Amino acid sequence: MKQLLAWYFKISLVTRIFTAFLLGSVAGGLLWAVTDSATVQNIVTYISPFGTVLINMLKMIVIPVIFFSLIVGASSLPLKRFGKIGVKVISWYLLCSVLAAIVGVVLALAFNPGGGADLKGWENLAVAVGDQSTEIVDSAAGQKGLIALLVNMFQNPFQALANGNFLSIIVFAILFGLAMRVIIENNPDSMNVPIIEQLIALITTARDVMFKLVDWILEYSPIGVFALSIVNFGLYGPNIVGPYIKVTLGIIVGILFMVFIVYAILLLLVTRRSPYLVFRAIQEAMITAFITRSSAATLPVSMRVASEELRIRNELVSFSLPLGATINMDGVCVHLPMFAVLAANMFGIELSAASLIALTLTTVLASIGAGGVPGGSLMLLFIILEGMGLNGIQVAVIVALALGINPILDMFETANNVTGDLVCTYAVAKTENMIDEESMSEEAIK
Repeated sequence: MKQLLAWYFKISLVTRIFTAFLLGSVAGGLLWAVTDSATVQNIVTYISPFGTVLINMLKMIVIPVIFFSLIVGASSLPLKRFGKIGVKVISWYLLCSVLAAIVGVVLALAFNPGGGADLKGWENLAVAVGDQSTEIVDSAAGQKGLIALLVNMFQNPFQALANGNFLSIIVFAILFGLAMRVIIENNPDSMNVPIIEQLIALITTARDVMFKLVDWILEYSPIGVFALSIVNFGLYGPNIVGPYIKVTLGIIVGILFMVFIVYAILLLLVTRRSPYLVFRAIQEAMITAFITRSSAATLPVSMRVASEELRIRNELVSFSLPLGATINMDGVCVHLPMFAVLAANMFGIELSAASLIALTLTTVLASIGAGGVPGGSLMLLFIILEGMGLNGIQVAVIVALALGINPILDMFETANNVTGDLVCTYAVAKTENMIDEESMSEEAIK
């Protein structure tokens, strides 16, 4: 038994999750093909709890992960030390996140995943994933307009934590972290500064503890994905393949567009350098991000590449890249709108112009809390979907669908995130004369 477990854990987590997805899909498809719907409903009643446990564990940690990550990220901004450079780095990150969210929304509307699907089939899936007694509504009565969304950003933090009001939590965490940084820099001799620094260290430790919990939950995820895949395909059959393919292709196309079109144009306009040379210089970091699926884990490689290949001065590298690994999640901004449109099609939610603007804004704010860990975008789905007015069971359905293909998407997203961090850092360094070698020739890049 020990040898079997040792062999199992030697297999990469990505391989285990993807294998579980394939096996569960095949088992569910066979179940759908050879049995009637009543029998399927009875069987999945015993299987679905294993998937529901995974969804509940993700919901358990999403708030503390986002809360602690945002406070640490905001409190790490050396506002006085960098001044204009710090503002430029943050502005660049926000600009790219907004552009990525717009790309994600436009492509989501173009690919239109789940459009024309049988709503009754999705309702059956929702019942199997969640509480049997919960009624599925066809539209979200609680859909918030843009004004209500903006007002709801500011709320009693304890009430927001208790009610799971993600947007309010995000805003409060950012402001709390910035306030600590301002006190430290404006009153360096104050007796409160050491206490605040200890508080930041404590929150950082709490964040790292939550990351360890994420690792544990991800180890369980192959079991949850296997169960959810059986439920998905057992209840809905091959009809579910269409939305899966559209979502996957849409996200990958969006990420490739961000990297090779948006970033390339920005580099050409701002630095007057060949984007090809920059991408060639940072290819090691891009590949590492693709494999590890973690911006945080790729950070040492990113910093070395920035210093040695791009010749960026260390004072900017040590500020911009750790900050980017925390708050700059362009791949997530492409990812989230695709599932939001899928949810809208599945549950009959009409996406107006105001709701699309709100979706873009919420996506950008939510991406700041992704935390740079594998699977971080999964937790952020709760923010986007609940912001659309979906109830808990409907959210569970979308998350269940996302779990199966998330490892593949996560690889592309993380590569996008790390590429965005390095492109931003190089662009700012170029405009602020913080590159040691003025000319970046091909020989220097090799």
